Amino acid sequence: MDKYYWAAVDYAESIGARGLIRLMAKFPSGEAVWRASIKELKASGCLTDNMLNDLVQVRATISVEKVRRDIEKHQVHMCMWGDEDYPIRLANIHNPPAILYYKGKLPSCKYAIGMVGSRNCSPYGREVAEQFSRRLAKRGFTIVSGAARGIDGASHIGALGHGKTIGVLGCGLDKVYPPEHRDLYDQIIQEGALISEFPLGTCPKATHFPIRNRIISGLSQGIIVVEAALKSGSLITAELALSEGRDVFAVPGNIFSDTSYGCHHLIQNGAKLVASVKDVIDEYMQYNTGANTIICQESAIEQLSLDTVALNPEERLIYNCLDLAMPLSTDELIYKLRDKVSNISFVLLQMKLRGIITEVSPNLYIRTIGSALNE
Repeated sequence: MDKYYWAAVDYAESIGARGLIRLMAKFPSGEAVWRASIKELKASGCLTDNMLNDLVQVRATISVEKVRRDIEKHQVHMCMWGDEDYPIRLANIHNPPAILYYKGKLPSCKYAIGMVGSRNCSPYGREVAEQFSRRLAKRGFTIVSGAARGIDGASHIGALGHGKTIGVLGCGLDKVYPPEHRDLYDQIIQEGALISEFPLGTCPKATHFPIRNRIISGLSQGIIVVEAALKSGSLITAELALSEGRDVFAVPGNIFSDTSYGCHHLIQNGAKLVASVKDVIDEYMQYNTGANTIICQESAIEQLSLDTVALNPEERLIYNCLDLAMPLSTDELIYKLRDKVSNISFVLLQMKLRGIITEVSPNLYIRTIGSALNE
């Protein structure tokens, strides 16, 4: 029952993670904090006047029993800082969350990679995120991301069905943001966990996302930035990762795209350029000490290429016309190839079904990186 008292105290927003951890160190239980007099709370030295006033207001308006009912209704679990099941890597960051609320089952974060990037990603960025996360998940890495639109969502989707993934939210676990990710939330819960340090009922706010980014980097050994503008939350996550001694990887992109500037800036300032999953795995091969390790045991790790795919002459012509980032329409392909391909629409359909190309919007196609090409 004591954890529900801590959850109730957590509704005093101004206290924050540091204030809660100070209270945990000073008081024997959450109930002791909840029932302490104003004099006792002041004497503890844990709270500023503003924090104290906030807590007094919360205690007057919130029922601990209702907090318990809400947590159980939404099937939310709690993990306190200092608990045995609290992720060790996260516990050791500069400002760890005092409470982790989660749905699903917390997977091992011994080998975990964070993947972040633009909400307004390109088809190229989405494809890279899905392919990297799928291959890394297959090799035992837990994929950690923010469950947002764009690169975050693609990273989770790539991992689902192939390994574990963790979505870190900038709102309470009873909120779905963005709303179109409701099904994705459910899938993540089935195969990993959704995590938040915000209590139930907390709505998403712009100020919450930089706060949650430290959890993404804190859980992870390294961060892969797929696409990011120069001033973006993804670069904040990368900076947090560097400050905590994490590895930072960046995927190069189109030099004319705003969402590539951040990645190129990171590479210019020492982040490792990654062009394949092998580039990431090579950083961690030193941990490959036996059959129980989760790093890839294969003698050769696939590159993102067409080497293992048999294309007939017409498919090869179409594939060579297509780009990884800039889609071409069916009409443009017909104009380029003229009489060299007998039925372009039919061949495009066959290639799409095989995962060789992607239809990013009706009648607009790009090359597919990896996918079914070299499984």
